[in-house]
Amino acid sequence: EKQRPPDGYGDELDRGQEAELRERGAEPDRRAVDRREQQRVDDAALVLGGALLTAAAAQISIPLGFTPVPVTGQTLAVLLVGATLGVRRAVASQVLYWVLGAVGFPFYSAGEGGWEAATGSTFGYFVGFVLAAALVGHLAERGQDRSFVTSATAMLAGTVVIYLCGVSWLAYSLGVPFYSGSGEDAFTYGLAPFIVGDLIKLAVAAALTPMAWAWLRRSDG
Repeated sequence: EKQRPPDGYGDELDRGQEAELRERGAEPDRRAVDRREQQRVDDAALVLGGALLTAAAAQISIPLGFTPVPVTGQTLAVLLVGATLGVRRAVASQVLYWVLGAVGFPFYSAGEGGWEAATGSTFGYFVGFVLAAALVGHLAERGQDRSFVTSATAMLAGTVVIYLCGVSWLAYSLGVPFYSGSGEDAFTYGLAPFIVGDLIKLAVAAALTPMAWAWLRRSDG
């Protein structure tokens, strides 16, 4: 089975063809230029759509009281964005999501926004979103989004990255150990309450990804 080409692959070919034509003194194919411009518009729309999807998922928020980390739908959105948009667009969408929230848009959980929320105790999860989107996108571009089993493996890897970053920063932010076994640690506050829920979200994302990629492929062409 052929691997999925990296996002932006066709755009690079168009630029190379255009440069070659200019070296020969010929005008580039107008259709190729138009196709490249349309690809840029499509990429921008997909990046914005990924950021808005993550923002919408963040509004599904259940505070737990004993931890600053709520239960949200963000993890599901991040995994889906990574698997369907590819590395570059997925990373851009998660960076855009963080930036829009940081400048004041109510895009974080429970409608929060602003610099304090962007760099507070949950900042590590935002970093994890970017890295997980990159990892899942990388694996998807190599065909690991075509079946439930391979997709679930990619989703699990992405989820581990999110929590590794999130819990590590939470430990630093709260001044508690990563894990102590006493219940007064970042593992208890930032991971343990979410394991079952995130396994469910992981399974949902793994099931939806092949369908989402099929839809995106039809949209592209």
